[in-house]
Amino acid sequence: MIAGVDIGGTKIAVGMVDDNGQVREQQQCATDAAGGYRKAIANVERMLRSTSNKAGVEITGIGIGSTGPVYPFTGQFGNVDFFPQWCGENPVADLAKVFNVSVAMENDGDAAALAEASWGAGRNKNTLLYVTIGTGIGVGVILNGKIYRGVDQAHPEIGHHVIDPSGPLCSCGFQGCWESFAAGPALVSWMKRSVPDDYAHLPALTAKRIFELAREGDEWAKRAVAHEAKYLGLGLANLVTMFVPDVIILGGSVMKSADLLLDRAREIIAASCKFVPFERTEITLASLGEDTNLIGAARVWHSHFGQGSTPRSTS
Repeated sequence: MIAGVDIGGTKIAVGMVDDNGQVREQQQCATDAAGGYRKAIANVERMLRSTSNKAGVEITGIGIGSTGPVYPFTGQFGNVDFFPQWCGENPVADLAKVFNVSVAMENDGDAAALAEASWGAGRNKNTLLYVTIGTGIGVGVILNGKIYRGVDQAHPEIGHHVIDPSGPLCSCGFQGCWESFAAGPALVSWMKRSVPDDYAHLPALTAKRIFELAREGDEWAKRAVAHEAKYLGLGLANLVTMFVPDVIILGGSVMKSADLLLDRAREIIAASCKFVPFERTEITLASLGEDTNLIGAARVWHSHFGQGSTPRSTS
């Protein structure tokens, strides 16, 4: 039984995942970046023990998917904008020592891409992009069945490709990145900048609430959703033009409201991708549901240590 650990900017989830990609038991807690790495890894250890006990199974390996940048061949965090003080910490080595099992880590976008390629909507697809849109935007790229890695084995930060350099300030320090336009917090920020001071729903705005208000007919929320759909579409159009993949799979919390977004996004793709066969690229939702990232974390272990993989050190 492989344990999956999904580390995001907002929450950490752990779960026991079987060989069919089914989550048997899971728990989650707040990431609490300010509380420090040691507290977070202690929470992970506690939840791993609890979930394995509740599932009645022994952990035989641990896979980690984390918001990036991370270094999969050393097991260390890079300078992750959501928890920069954790840079250089090594959850792979720490969990391997505690549980005496092999441990592997990848960027969460890559992890989810592996899950969908093996057990989901990307099965039997040669070229696959997985895009997760939530607190940030992560993209995992599978080319010829393998994770694409750049120089020094780096994960490409596609969520930070620039849409408009005069756009909002991004968490990376630059302006106008795709994430600064289309991630969940960007939707909330646009709404707060745009509505009048006496807007009734201003104090409790979240991305989820904005989508709810749009469904109820609130005009400001409908404008915010239209803004979100536009910039979601522009980013996806860039990916279609650059990669011309077999499939782009969309996941993350924002995609729970995909029915309000995808028609407009597809219109933008059709209007701006004339030089490639854009109509051959399937745009679809993650088929593994809300557990995609957690299942992907477990799949990371399989990709490093499973049958046909290349053996590697856990630290």
